[in-house]
Amino acid sequence: MTITNLSPRQQLSAGRLPLRFTTLFLGLTLYALAMAMLIRAQLGVDPWDVLHLGIANHVPLSLSTIVIFTGALVLLAWIPLKQWPGLGTIANTLYLGLALDFFLRILPEVHGLGLQLLVVAVAILVNGLGGALYIGSHFGAGPRDGLMTGLHRHTGVSIRLVRTALELSVLAIGWLLGGPVGIGTVAYALLIGPATQLFIRRTSIRLRQRS
Repeated sequence: MTITNLSPRQQLSAGRLPLRFTTLFLGLTLYALAMAMLIRAQLGVDPWDVLHLGIANHVPLSLSTIVIFTGALVLLAWIPLKQWPGLGTIANTLYLGLALDFFLRILPEVHGLGLQLLVVAVAILVNGLGGALYIGSHFGAGPRDGLMTGLHRHTGVSIRLVRTALELSVLAIGWLLGGPVGIGTVAYALLIGPATQLFIRRTSIRLRQRS
């Protein structure tokens, strides 16, 4: 399994476009479903949202503005990693929010600790699969996943360890800023890296050989 870093032109000329487009949007849909499940389980938000909510405690900005600015800062970190954006980067920004809103409208809140824990566990697996599918379509990752794949390529450290280190770092900063942390938050931070690595080995699409 190879994490690619293709320019936008290379992404479109690498072949297998129908399969890759389908995989991209299937992956993002599953990603949004997992996010909605985690929210409805009511056991804590994901680490990045802990950071966003923590920052919101200290600055007079809306949560959506904080999310945008945080994403922009993460994209700046792509520059030294020489990480290329692409359709997946744009789709992650635009489509993911729409899909999340849809799933939040149709999914009920989950009650009862046993069922909540089960939903969190399933959400982490679905998130790992969704992330692996859209990254494996080779159309570029979203800001935060692109940071993960860029660090993986430059350091040689496994996806599992890079993702876990990023999630725990973001979680720690968000918690220090007063962001809300729950059982689901900690479980996500520890398990999303292994879940993503588990699936990305099996879902990454083989591309046309470049000359």
